[in-house]
Amino acid sequence: MRLKDTGLTAQDIKDKVKKYMIETYERFDFLAETGRGMYMYDEKGTPYLDFYAGIAVNAAGNCNPRVVKAVQDQAADLMQTFNYPYTIPQALLAEKICTTIGMDKIFYQNSGTEANEAMIKMARKYGVEKYGPEKYHIVTAEDSFHGRTFGAMSATGQPDNACQIGFGPMTEGFSYAKFNDLEDFKSKCTENTIAIMVEPVQGEGGVHPATKEFLTGLRKFCDEKNILLLLDEVQSGWGRTGAIMSYMNYGIKPDIVSMAKALGGGMPIGAICATEEVAAAFTPGSHGTTFGGHPVCCAAALAEVNEILDKDLAGNAREVGAYFIEKLGTLPHVKEARGQGLFVGVEFDGTLNSVDVKHECFHNHLLITAIGSSVIRMVPPLIVTKEQCDEAVDIIRKSIETLSA
Repeated sequence: MRLKDTGLTAQDIKDKVKKYMIETYERFDFLAETGRGMYMYDEKGTPYLDFYAGIAVNAAGNCNPRVVKAVQDQAADLMQTFNYPYTIPQALLAEKICTTIGMDKIFYQNSGTEANEAMIKMARKYGVEKYGPEKYHIVTAEDSFHGRTFGAMSATGQPDNACQIGFGPMTEGFSYAKFNDLEDFKSKCTENTIAIMVEPVQGEGGVHPATKEFLTGLRKFCDEKNILLLLDEVQSGWGRTGAIMSYMNYGIKPDIVSMAKALGGGMPIGAICATEEVAAAFTPGSHGTTFGGHPVCCAAALAEVNEILDKDLAGNAREVGAYFIEKLGTLPHVKEARGQGLFVGVEFDGTLNSVDVKHECFHNHLLITAIGSSVIRMVPPLIVTKEQCDEAVDIIRKSIETLSA
């Protein structure tokens, strides 16, 4: 929908949002009307270089033509039917995902939070049914983020995070260990532990990749103790880290993996994939969803996955991401530039506030996000070039210099 077709002004739209919507996000003063490739445009056609991609969603670019056509074609044939009949997009996408990432079974959800909720439920049900009623304990990482439903936010190892404050007691059955500390994870496991759940790259925790020693060590420990390894790849999956899934960078495979964001190319879809043995814990009636596996979302996801694979966008993320991180490390007031592929964080040395940097970058027509007061996060479309990274670095440098003046 274009503004010119509504008879309204940009301010009218903003006023309606303020009047009628429950707001929990700090918005840019920006009406996003269109998006193409690496750019988003306001109602005047002003381009903004997009280095947040809908929070790691638009992996193949804003409004990728292949994804747009898939949505249009499927919407004209069948939009929604629930999961009683078979649908073509569901079946084709299931095969594509499972064969591509080496997992046995898939269950569709609507979002990353729901995918993590389903992963927790599957692990606990598997443990209770296989080992007994007390086998439901899960160890997750400090500073992790897994979502905003009660199970997912209880798994989140940030007790001071706003997502947990004011909602009463969290769901029981979770303990937290230091990320990248294998021995601490081992120490937090008990005879009732059924799973360890981590992000291969902590996103909201500040963009911290797992070390190879840590993740391979967790896999070995889980195998030794008959504990499931659950990987939250909601933000790191589908090319973002320089491999199709981040766990492929480590040479391991999880028992269950969650995914969302980049999977749909802009359409809302999430999923979990599991080994056949663990997946069998979900039986008729044990879990469900009205919109999960939505035909239009599955068609979009199939187009997005094919685009990521056909264009080797994971390879581009690996090459361009390394270049980008190196360039970011040369900026003033930067304590560390880090990440994996095009999952990138920049931590400042304490002299700058990351939220101020985010807003100054916006004024200079670069879209990024901030984590807390010291880290900016960049997760651009995986089609980004080194030249566009240079442009982003120049804008960030200019923004830093303005704030430091």
